[in-house]
Amino acid sequence: MNAASSGNTAMLMLADGTVFQGLACGALGTVVGEVVFNTGMTGYQEVMTDPSYSGQLVTFTYPELGNTGVNAHDQEADHAHVRGLIARQLSPVSSNWRSTQSLQTWLEQQGVVGIQGIDTRALVRHLRETGAMNGIISSSGRHPVDLREELLAAPSMEGLNLADRVSTAEAYTWEKPCSVAFDRRLQPGRRDHPFRVVAIDFGIKRAILDRLVGHGCAVTVLPASVDLNTVLSHEPEGVFLSNGPGDPAAVTHGIELARGLLAQQTLPLFGICLGHQILGLALGGETFKLGYGHRGLNHPCGTTGQVEITSQNHGFALDAASLPQDQVDITHLNLNDRTVAAMAHRHQPVFSVQYHPEASPGPHDADHHFSRFVTLMSDRR
Repeated sequence: MNAASSGNTAMLMLADGTVFQGLACGALGTVVGEVVFNTGMTGYQEVMTDPSYSGQLVTFTYPELGNTGVNAHDQEADHAHVRGLIARQLSPVSSNWRSTQSLQTWLEQQGVVGIQGIDTRALVRHLRETGAMNGIISSSGRHPVDLREELLAAPSMEGLNLADRVSTAEAYTWEKPCSVAFDRRLQPGRRDHPFRVVAIDFGIKRAILDRLVGHGCAVTVLPASVDLNTVLSHEPEGVFLSNGPGDPAAVTHGIELARGLLAQQTLPLFGICLGHQILGLALGGETFKLGYGHRGLNHPCGTTGQVEITSQNHGFALDAASLPQDQVDITHLNLNDRTVAAMAHRHQPVFSVQYHPEASPGPHDADHHFSRFVTLMSDRR
């Protein structure tokens, strides 16, 4: 029996005791995770398959999901990574030429437990005032007292190393974008002699791999647990540190690896999101947890009068004051709250961005960062 046909009620309970009653959607069951919200108007499938959302119950502020169905090309991983879905309403009708099945059917197949029919505006306002917190979704008829006990026993996102859980177990290569038919931004002319890039998988999105290949790279993806000697044995022309979930300060092996890569001094390094934070920690900086994070497609970032509208998904940020000023330039700030959005090493070919230049989903303003990475490698050939 599925949630759509059962007419089951569902409950969302927050750690502070706030309760929302609604209807079940997706798979039936009970899930615990950090309740966050995403402000994007599109891209629900990309969001739910992004490994960076591992361990989270995602609230979509757009009032209706599922209008365009689901298709294989828009997945950022083999399966869903969100722990739960919170929505105002799921559309019973899917209408798009690329759609292969409905969102409801896909959620059931993926085992994603969801709740719909709640006031998502009230929920988001509550989270903005009190901060992101753990919550529990249940459509299995369990008693609220039992649910609260399970919820309060769940660990906080702070201190969790989730990168190891979502990283690849084995190395693999990525040479051909899976979305060529839909991507007109591919860069011709670099196919005969691609740049050798090693990508460290802390929870990497397929769209990032596509953009690296689209800009002329042949990518070898290695697990988050890889050691420095193994990385260097691939003779990379550049190393990419990927996005991923959890607390960056808890990814201690990744931080040590980044320190070893920085010690090479001339090796181009590029980090996105969690990779950006790991680079900052490796340079001696510190991170802190944001009140409710940045998750959406419309975050303005910039410094000297130039602004990029960016796609973002992160709950932690680098402390600007902790970064070594003699080594690091902060090149972009999030213009909503002045947190660090990008940085560059003053003396080495190293830079990173907190946002997602691959734009899946989102605007393409920041795609030039991939060209920047390629230029650093090209200058050293």
